Amino acid sequence: MNSAASWMLAQEAKALLGRLARIKPFALYEPMVPAAAISLPAQAAIESYLANGRRELREQVHTFLDWLHGSGGWRATPAEAQRRFTLLRLRFNAVLSQFDIFADVLTQRSEHETGIWLSGLDVVAADALALPDYYQAPPVICYLDRGAGAAIRRARTRLPGGGDNPVAIIRVPRERMVGIGVASSLVHEVGHQAVALLDLVKPLRLVLQGLEKGGHQKSGVWYFWERWISEVLADFWSIARVGVASTLGLIGVVSLPQAFVHRVGLDDPHPIPWLRVKLSCALGKALYPHPQWEELSKLWESFYPLVGLEEEKRWLLTLLDRSIPDFLEVLLNYRPQALGGAALPEIMEIGERQPRHLTKYYQAWRKSPAQMGKAPPSLVFAAVGQAKIEGKLGPEEESQILAKLLTQWALRSTLDSAASCAAALPRTRAVAPATYN
Repeated sequence: MNSAASWMLAQEAKALLGRLARIKPFALYEPMVPAAAISLPAQAAIESYLANGRRELREQVHTFLDWLHGSGGWRATPAEAQRRFTLLRLRFNAVLSQFDIFADVLTQRSEHETGIWLSGLDVVAADALALPDYYQAPPVICYLDRGAGAAIRRARTRLPGGGDNPVAIIRVPRERMVGIGVASSLVHEVGHQAVALLDLVKPLRLVLQGLEKGGHQKSGVWYFWERWISEVLADFWSIARVGVASTLGLIGVVSLPQAFVHRVGLDDPHPIPWLRVKLSCALGKALYPHPQWEELSKLWESFYPLVGLEEEKRWLLTLLDRSIPDFLEVLLNYRPQALGGAALPEIMEIGERQPRHLTKYYQAWRKSPAQMGKAPPSLVFAAVGQAKIEGKLGPEEESQILAKLLTQWALRSTLDSAASCAAALPRTRAVAPATYN
């Protein structure tokens, strides 16, 4: 290879090293109050992952330079050397992309109030995900973005450029802050992470496919439920954790022009919006029997009546609606190996989230607000949602209460982490104060 090509590629490779050296740990330059910071396990997981990526890339650049200046480089053609450098630069861009994924999340933590609320949402997400008897939950961090829907980049899934995501990252719609709707969206996405950890989607799909092929009662509808099962399981998780707050939040998301609510799209993994709310009400009624679910379902039907739809679409929606009881019979009685033979409702804290209990919790907390901040966050959102549907809590007060709670949970989590770190430090002998003459 000629000296000009070798010199130019060496300069470009060294430039990569220079730019790589400017990527610092987030702890060195992200300004935020301590209460807005992500959890210590999340910080450690992210910094460790990114540091390993930078170290591996640095080693690859040095290996390339050694090859370039060695006998291999001298024998290679400029085209071969350029090919190797191009692959190296693509890897560099992948490292930057991974860095930016976390930077976009952490930068919001410096926003006034918002940063602390996000830290509070981290606490809510961790509580909603916790299922210690069945899996070890990964750290969860939240951030805000535009749009009406939430999304998750699950932990242990592939990141751009390779490598497994060390934490779960949940995008929350900014327009949902602050109200019970944020819990509905947040816990739905948490449900996707939980379902993946339990590996429920694939086995349930096989069950539903078997019902379709076997000519089971209402055969023809199972194809749809099999296609939607991932989103249905996430909705189940949300209802199981926050009760009617989940359905109310869902209604807020899918309240769209009628053409969208009744749209039948086989390319969408979500159930048809009209049917999805009906299913949410049916799930709520199955888990938490109460007249409110039937009333809410009828209210939804009055918002989006099927009258006036083309006959084929009305027939399909009616057929799917009537198949909900059969589908729930399968879903709620499914006993996968991952749950040790237990059914899904049996692993959730269904008992204390019954509407009558939530009403009592809320009444007690109104008399002693400090106790609300000490309760599990998902239980609090469930009780607030119950109070809202019963007309005991208006939207203005709801927003004020939840904003205070998010701040309180963020602060408590920060102080608990600090106390745990302090307790883990070795005790040192007290040192007498210095004296000066």
